[in-house]
Amino acid sequence: MAASSTPRTIAVRSRLAAVGALAVAGALVLTGCGDQTDKKDDSASTASSAPLAAKLPADIRKAGVIKVGSDIAYPPVEYMEGGKAVGIDPDVADALGKQLGVKFTFQNGKFDQLIVGLQAKRFNVIMSAMNDTKDRQGGVDSDTGKKVGEGIDFVDYFTAGTSILVQKGNPKGIKTLDDLCGKVVALQRGTTSEGIAKEQNKKCKKDGKKAITLQTFDTDPEALLRLKQGASVADLNDFPVAAYNAKTSGGGKDFEVVGDQIEAGPYGIGVSKENTQLRDALQAAMTEIIKNGEYQKILEKWNVTDGGVTEAKINGGS
Repeated sequence: MAASSTPRTIAVRSRLAAVGALAVAGALVLTGCGDQTDKKDDSASTASSAPLAAKLPADIRKAGVIKVGSDIAYPPVEYMEGGKAVGIDPDVADALGKQLGVKFTFQNGKFDQLIVGLQAKRFNVIMSAMNDTKDRQGGVDSDTGKKVGEGIDFVDYFTAGTSILVQKGNPKGIKTLDDLCGKVVALQRGTTSEGIAKEQNKKCKKDGKKAITLQTFDTDPEALLRLKQGASVADLNDFPVAAYNAKTSGGGKDFEVVGDQIEAGPYGIGVSKENTQLRDALQAAMTEIIKNGEYQKILEKWNVTDGGVTEAKINGGS
C-alpha cells in the first residue's frame, strides 16, 4: 500500500500540474498560430506565384476573378455541358488564368447585348467568338469624319471566316452567296454573318435579283432549327461552328458546309477602352500560352488548328 500524501506534497503536485498545463496550452497556441500563418501564406501565394499576376489591375488581382460575358450557345467555341461552360474559349480562358493567377467565370447573355454589358461593367471582358472589326473598335467614317462603332479594344486570339451551312445533300443547290438571292436565310442577329448577309442583299438588288429574306434569332441553335426544318435554305455562321454542326448534328446527317470561307478575320477578347492595363495583361498572357504550347494543345483538342494565330495582336481586325 502506498504511503498517504501530506498537505505539502499535494500543493507541490498541484503547482507542477498547473505549470505542465500552461506549458501544453502554450505549445498548442504556438502550434495554432503556426498553422494559421502557413495557411494564409498558401492562399496568398496562389496569385503571387502566377508569372504574370503583377500585370493585372489591383482590383482584379485582389478579387481573383475575371468575369466573362459570353453567348454560351455556339459550339465548339463555347457551349454548356453538365452545367458548365466548355469549348475553345473556356479552354483558352483557363490557360490565360494560369498565367495571371485568376479564375475566368463565364456569364451567359445575348450576343447583341454583350458590348452594352461590357460598357455597363456587368463583366470585365467578352469572349464569345466576337470578330475584331473597326466598327466594334470605334473607328472613323471616312466620308463624314465622325466616330462610328461601339468602341472597345480587342486582344486577338483566333481567326475564322463565315461559312454557308445547308441541309445535308444541299437540296437547294447553294454554292455561293449569290445563290441566296431571293431565298430565306436564317442566322444569329448582331453577328458578322448578319453584316455579310446584308451586304450581299445590296449586291442582289444591284444585280437585279430578288432580295434575301433574313430571319434573325437571339442564338445560332434557333437559326439551325429553322434550317433543319426546311424553313430556310441556309444558315451563315463562323467556320468552326458550321463545321462542328455539320459533323455532329443528327450524327452528321443534318447539315453540310458549302463553298469557301468568307471574309476570314480575327476573334478578339473584348475589353473596355478604359481598361488598358487589363487589355495589356491579357495580351501578355496570350503571348505566353502561344509561346509555351498550351494554345496549340487547345486548338488540337478541338480540331481547329487552321484558325490558330502566331501573335496576340491588339485591334488587328479590319
